[in-house]
Amino acid sequence: MAYNGYAIDSDHYPDAEAITRKLDALIRKPIYSIRPEALKEYEETFFNARCQTSKQMTDKAKEVIPGGVEHNLAFNYPFPIAIQSASGNRMTDVDGNEYYDLLQAGGPTVLGSNPPEVREAVIDLLNTCGPSTGLFHEYEYKLAKKVCDLYPSVDMIRFLGSGTEACMCAARIARLKTGHSNILKMGGGYHGWSDQLAYGIRVPGTKGMLSHGVPHFVFRHTDEYFPNDLEDLERKLRLHQMDGGTAAIFVEPVGPESGTRPVSREFIQGTERLARKYGALLVFDEVVTGFRIGVHGAQGFFGVNPDLTIFGKVIAGGYPGAGAVGGHRDCMAYLGAGLDNQGKKLHKALCGGTLSATPLSTCAGYHMICEIEKQNACEKAGRMGDRLTKGLQASIRKYNLPFVAFNQGSICHLDTVGTMHFRIDWGKLWTVPEILRQTGARQTEMEHMGAAYMAEGMITLAGSRLYTSAAYTEEDIDEVIRRFDRVFSKCGRLA
Repeated sequence: MAYNGYAIDSDHYPDAEAITRKLDALIRKPIYSIRPEALKEYEETFFNARCQTSKQMTDKAKEVIPGGVEHNLAFNYPFPIAIQSASGNRMTDVDGNEYYDLLQAGGPTVLGSNPPEVREAVIDLLNTCGPSTGLFHEYEYKLAKKVCDLYPSVDMIRFLGSGTEACMCAARIARLKTGHSNILKMGGGYHGWSDQLAYGIRVPGTKGMLSHGVPHFVFRHTDEYFPNDLEDLERKLRLHQMDGGTAAIFVEPVGPESGTRPVSREFIQGTERLARKYGALLVFDEVVTGFRIGVHGAQGFFGVNPDLTIFGKVIAGGYPGAGAVGGHRDCMAYLGAGLDNQGKKLHKALCGGTLSATPLSTCAGYHMICEIEKQNACEKAGRMGDRLTKGLQASIRKYNLPFVAFNQGSICHLDTVGTMHFRIDWGKLWTVPEILRQTGARQTEMEHMGAAYMAEGMITLAGSRLYTSAAYTEEDIDEVIRRFDRVFSKCGRLA
């Protein structure tokens, strides 16, 4: 096995084509999910019997918070769970129920939740400086230098408030640097919720269908290409040569939605070649993969040199202010006033953020990344992801279920219904109503499966994505597999 400090064994990189064939087969089959009677039992014996404080709190919160919670990840069936504490690989709710944490705050806690090495540094900072000053702090430089030292493609970095802001900023840099107009993004990929990039999200081919509240004219210069299809990407690049050119190709390096629809090495390396050929900047969105696939990111694993890199989540160590864009010096020059290397005056890309690069976020991010590097956390978490996936696959075979389990290191996928594997083909518009019906029904079953996992003491992301961390042991993973097995034993074909 060849992990070499990365979360993925390079000798056994996931076969994207083989996984895609399994997912293609999954969405052609009837829906298999938790049986209704088993779901009802979970609701009665766990949620209604053991989670009433959570229900009371979130019901009350609905009076002042839309839906009762502030983040999409917290909308769980049958009602949100209120967490009281988190440490390592466990979380405990306000009713005292303990869970294995496979959500990992959406991905950033590669060391596990609330690591003491980071917490102690933050407490010391709060005792001396406070969370924010509005002025320069030494941790801005220390974190910037650390990232630049670890990422060969990052000569300079600008910290921002979120990954959404970083993606917005990257698009502006790309237009100024290239003089081109269009942004190409991977269909189904998520690059934040800004107007112009909220296009083709979740399901390839949806264009602006899922971007409610965004006027369609905003997408005049945004387009999507199909994942793992270099011919489609080049076709779009050629097309936009006659329409202002392509400023940037945005890529999630393990596939859209953190690899839910996986892509091959050859595809990722091919995007770099095509970006150079058509004069576009290659933008790697490493919000999830950065410091999770490895301390040199997914780009280090693939051997790719993107022009710009998007960071989020872990860049602030799981604390607020988790966003940054970094890249080649000639690109990053557009975030500072002055001249380029030829003495040409540069226009400065519009970019701001009062709470960007606070002492709190940069202190936490610096110590988190130092500890990830010191503990070889990416590889440890990846090995746990491999163990979890193998166990899930064995349990799926045991019960003869059509579910598909695969992983890219510590980013694990358990696809029971294939909701996000559908695509909209605009040459077959008559199929759209059925696709929308199917995805709606399957989304509901994802929520039901997520509830079953939670009742068995496991918190997942949307019932389909599982993150492992360096806080897991082999014994923990084996217990998690046993719990999934109990859920699978209660699954079957729905009428």
